Amino acid sequence: MKDQERQQLRIQCRVNGEDHELVVEPRETLLEVIRNRLGLTGTKLSCDMEVCGACTVLLDGKPVSSCTTLAVEARGKDVVTIEGLSSNGKLHPIQEAFLEYGGFQCGFCTPGMILTAKALLDENPEPTTEQIQEYMDGNLCRCTGYNMIVESVAAAARKMRQEGGR
Repeated sequence: MKDQERQQLRIQCRVNGEDHELVVEPRETLLEVIRNRLGLTGTKLSCDMEVCGACTVLLDGKPVSSCTTLAVEARGKDVVTIEGLSSNGKLHPIQEAFLEYGGFQCGFCTPGMILTAKALLDENPEPTTEQIQEYMDGNLCRCTGYNMIVESVAAAARKMRQEGGR
């Protein structure tokens, strides 16, 4: 198929609270749009097959692998990337907890971990250790043991409950 014959689709979505109207190709992934079109590089490409969690974003509040989610699937939806989690220059309590409790090492997987933790804590503000481990199971980290990640999520849950959620 020639380039000029490629079908293009117009989509509207909200990314990190900002409305966007984009023309995308049917096969273009949400990850490609986020990184290449919107310049939001916190979302990482790693496995490219929905296994590692490094590309996790929130789509209408639910964690999805943006490397296998087509951009057209975001039509009319809210997308949150790691860049959209902080507010007015203040880190989200989950981000603070990951820093305080060492829930990251190199930081490559951290954005996906934090967004997955956000979805968990939105669903369940008081998760048990086992529930945290189960929910975070789709996010892989090669640099650290998972204890610090689980501790970070548990600490964030406590902090968010004290602050009345967020």
